Amino acid sequence: MNESNFIIELKHISKSFGDKVVLDDVSLFVEQGEFVTILGPSGCGKTTLLRILAGFGMADEGEIRIEGKEITDTPPHLRPLNTVFQRYALFPHLNVYDNVAFGLKLKGVKKDEIDERVNKALKMVGMTDYEWRDVNSLSGGQQQRVAIARAIINRPKVLLLDEPLAALDLKMRKDMQMELKQMHKTLGITFVYVTHDQEEALTLSDRIVVMNEGKVQQIGTPTDIYNEPVNSFVADFIGESNIMNGTMIKDKLVSFMGNECECVDVGFGENVPVDVVLRPEDLILSAKTEGFPFQGTVQSCIFKGVHYEMIITTTTGYEIIAQNYKPFEVGTLIGIDIEPSNIQVMKKERLFNTFEGEMIDSTHVKMLGDEFVCNAVPNVEGGEKVTVKVDFDKVDLQDNKEDGTIVGSVHFILYKCDRYHLTVHTEDGENIYVDTHDVWDDCDIVGVRIDPDDIQITLE
Repeated sequence: MNESNFIIELKHISKSFGDKVVLDDVSLFVEQGEFVTILGPSGCGKTTLLRILAGFGMADEGEIRIEGKEITDTPPHLRPLNTVFQRYALFPHLNVYDNVAFGLKLKGVKKDEIDERVNKALKMVGMTDYEWRDVNSLSGGQQQRVAIARAIINRPKVLLLDEPLAALDLKMRKDMQMELKQMHKTLGITFVYVTHDQEEALTLSDRIVVMNEGKVQQIGTPTDIYNEPVNSFVADFIGESNIMNGTMIKDKLVSFMGNECECVDVGFGENVPVDVVLRPEDLILSAKTEGFPFQGTVQSCIFKGVHYEMIITTTTGYEIIAQNYKPFEVGTLIGIDIEPSNIQVMKKERLFNTFEGEMIDSTHVKMLGDEFVCNAVPNVEGGEKVTVKVDFDKVDLQDNKEDGTIVGSVHFILYKCDRYHLTVHTEDGENIYVDTHDVWDDCDIVGVRIDPDDIQITLE
């Protein structure tokens, strides 16, 4: 990417509200004329980042530049950009013409020029002949077009769009997606778009920025994000995925679901734990089972309009989702295969829990804000700093929070085809990662218990 083409530079942006870190050292560079979408779940920090770029909020740390000029402390009205909000923010007492012309009138632009630019802006958004309509008489899609016309009439260098289609019904949202894509092409200006809708991001964007918990997870083209996710969060968040534990035997050979398969990935090393991603549409299904690396029994088969979606339990005990144009009856034993190029291998983000701890005495360690009993550590004195390791499947979650040593809440649930991998936020602000066969819901409050035998301590 050519640095001279960057119209937007966000460098090391951090923002906290009280003790809550909303943006954690976020950097983003956008080229002139790009359509960049910031994508992530609710609370990931995407709207906060957009508001800081627009000037409606201030970062605690970091620098913002547009066209090479620093605007970190520049007020919103002096920044060369305009924002389209989810709720449109139209003036209800003004008609369409006056809403669109409002910014030009404030600047003292002559009436003839205002007429010309309003007509041109309304034509671009398909709202010609609506000039004198009351905005309250318009549909949601029409109001959104007026909001966009009002934004582009000021000829901004950058157009910011904060979930602008979220309030529309499904059909109107699909129509407006295509219109936004065409508008971007026609206008030739830079779009920065915020959404939590994965399909919308894949449809509209030149590049996608995937965020979670205030951090950028991956930046890439829609094809890269979908076909080559860098971690399990991205793979799970973007489209349907089968994500499971595997082992990279060697270059181009990976083991998962009880079998070894050829793949195209290299550079992971030998006998290394990895995550394996199989997209449902990439699975090859057959009524025959002989000669297929995997076999499974169809548990459900639902028609989705374009394809059938099936849940299949493999003979090795994994539950996977498959999509196929041909349905298979429930209870049918089928063969399953996948092309080497459609097996996506990812490095694991972590192999076990690691915590900083402090020995209280030889059989007690303080970690996660509380005291845990551990097996005796010889020749240790109170106050010594230690590193504590706990395997994912050795963390025991309790329905009754009083039954745990500490209390936490479930915040991310990843189904790995034969188990759940959970992220649990503790009251002390740390994360515990848990492998379990039990079913938990997002935001469940749980007690966390770890057996002394499962606490592995290393003196620092």
